[in-house]
Amino acid sequence: MELAEGSIKILVADDSETDRMILRSLVLKQGHRVVTAEDGQQAVELFILERPQLVLLDVLMPVMSGYEAARQIKQLAGEELVPVIFLTSLKDAQSLAECLDAGGDDFLSKPYSPLILQAKINAFNRMRMMHHTLQVQRDKIAGHNKRLLQEQAFAKEIFDKVAHSGCLNAHNLQHLQSPYAMFNGDVLIAARKPSGGMLVFLGDFAGHGLPAAIGAMPLAEIFYHMVAKGFSMPEILSEVNSKMKQVLPVSGFCCGGMVDIDFDSKVMKVWIGGLPDCYLYRTKTKTLDVLTSKWLPLGILSADKFDTGYEIIEVDYDDRLYLWSDGVIEAQDDQQHFFGEERLKAVFTNNEEPDQLFNEIKESVFSFIGEPTDDLSMIEISMVPRDSFSDKPVPVEASTIRGARNWSASFEFRPETLQSYNPIPLILHCLMQVPGVNLHSGRLYTILAELYSNALEHGVLGMDSSLKASLHGFTQYYAEREHRLQQLKEGFIRFWLEHKIEPQGGVLVITVADSGPGFNYQKMMNRITEDTNYHGRGVNLLRSFCRRVEYSEVGNQVTIEYAWNNELDSAHKGHH
Repeated sequence: MELAEGSIKILVADDSETDRMILRSLVLKQGHRVVTAEDGQQAVELFILERPQLVLLDVLMPVMSGYEAARQIKQLAGEELVPVIFLTSLKDAQSLAECLDAGGDDFLSKPYSPLILQAKINAFNRMRMMHHTLQVQRDKIAGHNKRLLQEQAFAKEIFDKVAHSGCLNAHNLQHLQSPYAMFNGDVLIAARKPSGGMLVFLGDFAGHGLPAAIGAMPLAEIFYHMVAKGFSMPEILSEVNSKMKQVLPVSGFCCGGMVDIDFDSKVMKVWIGGLPDCYLYRTKTKTLDVLTSKWLPLGILSADKFDTGYEIIEVDYDDRLYLWSDGVIEAQDDQQHFFGEERLKAVFTNNEEPDQLFNEIKESVFSFIGEPTDDLSMIEISMVPRDSFSDKPVPVEASTIRGARNWSASFEFRPETLQSYNPIPLILHCLMQVPGVNLHSGRLYTILAELYSNALEHGVLGMDSSLKASLHGFTQYYAEREHRLQQLKEGFIRFWLEHKIEPQGGVLVITVADSGPGFNYQKMMNRITEDTNYHGRGVNLLRSFCRRVEYSEVGNQVTIEYAWNNELDSAHKGHH
C-alpha cells in the first residue's frame, strides 16, 4: 500500500473492546503499527511511552474523558504535530465543536468507514510530515541566523576597533552615526596628525549593512596608518581611492569628504567627493557658506585620473564645518516626505546658541522621521586653538621586531622625486625602527617637516615665505610652489641619518643639505632671539626640540641632534 514503506505508529484509545479490535484491524491492514488504550488516562500514559505519530481517541471514556486526554497529549507533544482524530457517535454541533476546542484536529463518526479512515490518516500524515519539514527548516534557519549574528557581532567588534580607534572624541568634534543595520554603510574617522593638526573623513558607501561596511575596514586602516606617518591629505586620498577601486565591486563606490585642519593658521583644506552640500557656519557673522561636491566618489576613477585637489578655506576660532551623509537630507517621514535642505537651513537660521547647533540638527531630523530607514551620519568640526588640546597625537607604531640600535643611512632626492613624492613618511618610518623613539614621532615629524620644507622651498625652489601672510598669499604661494616644482630640472635634497646609543637612551643626528645658494646664517644666528622672519622662527623651533642645531657650508646644510632618555620617557608615560 502507499504508506507501507513509511508506516507510522497510531494510538487507538476506546473503552469498547469491540471498537478497539475493529480499528486495530483496519489500521494494521493499511500498513501501520498500532498501540491500544482502554481509557483516557491509559492513552496519556501510552503516549508518553510509545510517542505515536497519530491518535484515534474516543470522546466518552472512563477514568479520563477524551477531551481531557486530548488536551494533555497536545501539551506533551509540544511543537511536534500529533494529529488527534476523535471517535464519536455524537451528532450535535456543540459536541463536535467541543472536540475541536479540546485540541482535536478532526473527528470520525461511528460506524467507521475504512475508506474515510484511510483518507484521514493519509491526509494527516502528509500534514504531519510537512509540519516536521517546516520545523527542521525553521531550526536550520534559526541556527544559521544565530551563527550569522555571532559572526556579525565578532566582525562588528573588530570593525569598531579598526574604524573608531582615532580621535572622534576630541573636544572640537561632535558626531552622530545611526546605523540602519548592525553594520553602518557610513564611515566616520578622525586622527591627530604628527604636526598637531587633525584629519577627519566621513564616507558613505553605496548600499547598507555588512556589504557596505566591508570597505570601511581597509579605508580606516589606510587612513590611520598614513596620518600617523605624516602623509598629506592628497596622498591619503589617492591611496584610499586606489584601494577602493581594487576591493569594491564594479557597482561599489564611496562618497566622502575629507578635512585637513590646521589649528595654527586657522585653515581648513576640504575635499568633497559625492556627498550632499556641506555647510560652514561662521559664528561671528552668523552666515552660512555652502560647500558643494567638486570631485567624484572614491573607487570610481583609476589612480591616473583621480583628482586630489581641495579647497583652502580660512576660518576663525569657533567656526564650524558640517559634513553629513545623504541619510540626513533624504530622511523621510511617514508620508515619504524628505527632510530636505530647507528644513536643514532653517535650523541654522533659528539657532541662537552655536554650541547647540549640532544637537538642534539631530533633534530636528529625528523628530521629523521618527525611526531612521537609512544610514545617517554627520559630524561637526570646530576650529579651536591648538593649545586647547591636552591630549597628544597617537605615536607612530613601533616596529614589532627588536629595533636597529646603531646605524646610519643616507638618501638623495632628485627632481623627478621632488616633483611628486613626499619623503618625510619614508624617513619617519626609518627612524621608527629605533627602540623607544616612537614616543617622539610628533616632534620628529615636526623637525623633519621643517628641515625638508626649508630645503625644498627656500633652497631648491628659491621661494619667499612672506607671501604666506594672508590666505590669498597662502594660496598664491603654493600655486607658485607647484609651478616651480613641475619646471624643476636640476637640484637635490640629501638626508644623512645616524643613530647612536647613549647610556640612558639615544641620539639621532640628522643632516640635511640642498643644492640651493644658501643664506647668511651667521647674521641670522646673531639676531635669532629677536628676529621674527621665517628663518628665525624655523631655527627657534628646531632649537626648542634639539640639543644642537648647526648650519654649515653657505647655509644650505644643517645638522641637528635629537636626544632622549628612556627612563624619563617611561616615567612620563607611566604618570599619564
